[in-house]
Amino acid sequence: MAAVSEAAQSPEAVGLPTAFRPRTGTMESWNAAYVRVEDYLRAHRVHNRLHQSRLIQKILERAARRHEANPALDPTTLAAEETEGMMDDWFAEVLDEKGMPHDRLAVDGRVALLLSDGPERWPYAFLEGENIPEDFRKAMRSSNLEAGPDLAVSSMVPRPIDLGMITGAAGETLERFEKWPAMRALFLWLVFASALAGIFYMTR
Repeated sequence: MAAVSEAAQSPEAVGLPTAFRPRTGTMESWNAAYVRVEDYLRAHRVHNRLHQSRLIQKILERAARRHEANPALDPTTLAAEETEGMMDDWFAEVLDEKGMPHDRLAVDGRVALLLSDGPERWPYAFLEGENIPEDFRKAMRSSNLEAGPDLAVSSMVPRPIDLGMITGAAGETLERFEKWPAMRALFLWLVFASALAGIFYMTR
């Protein structure tokens, strides 16, 4: 029974890389982390199975070292954080944007990756730490420059708003009403009388 149980909990039995043997956490939790990283790579169009396996094992090994130091953490969360961290470092290196904040790197890197069609043209280059093809690096950087907006310096001088002759006449009329309350009252009575006359005409 012990042999059956051990085989059922082996990494290959739950889909994990055979060389990946974490010291902490259950195989089920690490398998969930594996699936999350695999889905994340697929979302970035990394469909090459061999390259996927290499990247997933590298990410899970880094997550497992952190989990060993703090077993209370969730393996899936650790794997997601390691994936984001690796991508930030890789985008900063490829795009030569070291020191940029995470949000900027995440946007610039993904847009450049999409425009350059990197995962399709260079299937083994994504998240590769060494031996990045120079043509891939150039394609990423040129795509990043094309995606950026052109900056233009302009000066805006405040100008008076022209509301036309009608609004000007209305403003003058209101000013006169403020000066002569009797005229304002007469105008209101005229409006009221006109409204009554209109109602009488329409209903008779």
